[in-house]
Amino acid sequence: MAGLLWAACASKEQPKRTPAQEAERIAAAFETPKPYTHHKLDSLDLERFLAANPQYRQDSSQIRSFYASRGYQYAWFAADTLAPTAEAMLNLLEPTGALQQLHTWRALVERAQADTMLADSARLNVELGLTGLFFQAASNEFGGYVKGDLHDLGWYIPRAKKNYAMLLDSMVAGKTDLSPIEPVHPQYHLLKVFLQRYYQVEAEGPWPVIALPKGKLAMGDTLAALQAIGHRLFLLGDLAADPSGNGMDTTLAKGLVNFQERHGLSPSGLPDAPTMAALNVPIAQRIRTILLNMERLRWVNPVPPRDYLLVNIPEFRLHVYEGGKEAWSMKVVAGAVATHTVIFSGELSTIVFSPYWNVPQSIVRNEVAPAMRRNAGYLARNNMEVVRDGKVVPPGSINWAHFTGGGGYSFRQKPGTENSLGLVKFLFPNEYSIYMHDTPAKARFVPEKRAFSHGCIRLQEPQRLAEYLLRNDSTWTSSAIGKAMHAGKEQAVKVQPPVPVVIGYFTAWVDGQGRLNFRDDVYGHDARLAEELFAPETIAADAAASTGGGGARLSR
Repeated sequence: MAGLLWAACASKEQPKRTPAQEAERIAAAFETPKPYTHHKLDSLDLERFLAANPQYRQDSSQIRSFYASRGYQYAWFAADTLAPTAEAMLNLLEPTGALQQLHTWRALVERAQADTMLADSARLNVELGLTGLFFQAASNEFGGYVKGDLHDLGWYIPRAKKNYAMLLDSMVAGKTDLSPIEPVHPQYHLLKVFLQRYYQVEAEGPWPVIALPKGKLAMGDTLAALQAIGHRLFLLGDLAADPSGNGMDTTLAKGLVNFQERHGLSPSGLPDAPTMAALNVPIAQRIRTILLNMERLRWVNPVPPRDYLLVNIPEFRLHVYEGGKEAWSMKVVAGAVATHTVIFSGELSTIVFSPYWNVPQSIVRNEVAPAMRRNAGYLARNNMEVVRDGKVVPPGSINWAHFTGGGGYSFRQKPGTENSLGLVKFLFPNEYSIYMHDTPAKARFVPEKRAFSHGCIRLQEPQRLAEYLLRNDSTWTSSAIGKAMHAGKEQAVKVQPPVPVVIGYFTAWVDGQGRLNFRDDVYGHDARLAEELFAPETIAADAAASTGGGGARLSR
C-alpha cells in the first residue's frame, strides 16, 4: 500500500528550477498590479477601526502591512463605487461558514452597492471591514480555528507562521481561483475534495447499519446484505459500479480489499467483523474526522522539506521522503496509550550501532529493583550492568532490600541481539527522550494496531533506514553497516546533513494512489480536538448517529 502523499501530487517529474527561476515564476503568476483609487485612508483611521473592532486585532499587523504596502489606498472601491471584487470576496468566504459577521458585512456591501453617494465614514467602515473580514477568514481557514496553545491538544510541532497578503492582493486584483497560492499543505487540498464528496454522500440519504448473520462467508455465497455492502463500497469509491447482485464474487472482493487497505485492515477480501465495523461508521463521523485532520494541516508548513522522515502514529508507519516524493515506508511500533509517543518534530543527527540501553529510572524503580529482590541473578540473566561515576560496579555493592533507584547508580543493558534497542538506534535530540530503534521483539510488528512501546519508536527495517541515511558515504556499505550492528561495541556515526523528522498524528489522509485513508484515534487526540472545534451537541449527535443528515460542521 502506498503511504502518505505529503509532497505535491504531480504525476510527472517536474524540472528543477533554480531559486531565481522559482522566484521569477511566482512573481509572474501572482504579483498583480494594485488598482489604486483616489481614496486614501489615514493610519489613524485604521487604528480607530481596530480599537472599535477587537475581533480583528489578532490580524492587526497584517492589516497594517497590507495598507502600508499600497500607500493607504482603498482596496475595495473603484472611484466612488464598490468594486465587484468585494462581492466576489464574500462569495469565496461563504463556504467557510465560520464567520458570524459575514452576513453583517454582506448587508453593508449591498447597501454600498445601492448607494453611489456613500458617506465617507460609511465607505471607510466598509473598506476596513472587508479587509479585516478577509484576514480573519484566511487566518481561520489556512492558519487554524484553534488559536490557543496546541500543547494542550498533545501537539508539539511548532505552528507555521503564514502571510496572507499575496492572497488578498490577488483577490483585490480580481482573481477568484486562489488555490495555487493558498498557504496550506498539499494534503489539505486533497482532503477538501473528499470532504465535498462525503457531504454529497451524506445528503443522498440514510446510512443504516448493515448486519451480517454469524458464520463465515466464502466466495460464491449469496446473501441479501452483500448487495448493501456493495452499494456502500460504491458510494465510498471502492467500487466503480453499483453492483446489482447479492453474491460474494471477485468484484466485491476487490472492492473490500481496497476498503480494507485504506482503513489499515487485513486485506482478506471478505466482510469480516473489523471490516463491517469500519463500513458501519456513520458518514457524519467520517466527515468530522476529515475536518479534524484538515485543521491539523492548517498548523503545519505548507511546503514540506524535500527530504525528511514522517512517522504517522495512528497508521503505525514510517515514511521516507526523498526529493519531495515518498521513496519507501515501513511498519513501526509506537507508544502504548499510557506511555504515548509525543507529537513533535526534530532532526535525526546520529546513528548508534550496537547501542547500550540506558534503563530509565522509572523502569529501574518499578521493574529492575523488585526483580533483583526476588532473584539476584536478574541483571546477569538480562545482560545488564550497574554503572556509578562512569565505572561498572558489581551488583552486590547495592543494598537491594531498600534500593528504589537513584543514589548515583545507573543501569544499562549491554549491546547484543537481546538488547531492548536491538542492534541500532537513531537519535534526533529532543526534550522528550524519544528516538527510533531496532527491537528483538519482532512479533510486535504483526498486529495491525501496534501501540506497545514505552514511547520510543521501534522500526521493522532498521538496517534499511541506516543504509538509506548513510547512502552518500562510501565507507558505510551494507556490509559495513551489518558488521557494525553486530560488533557488540557501541559506535556513533553522524548523519550529514541531519534529516528532518516529523512525528505526526493524522487519522485521515490521501495516499499515493489517491485513496482516502482512515485510522483509529489511538491516543484520543481527535476527541480532544473535536471539543475545541465542534459544538458539544454536534459531537454527541455524530457519535450516536447511525443514519445520515446533520453532519459535523465547524461551530465557529
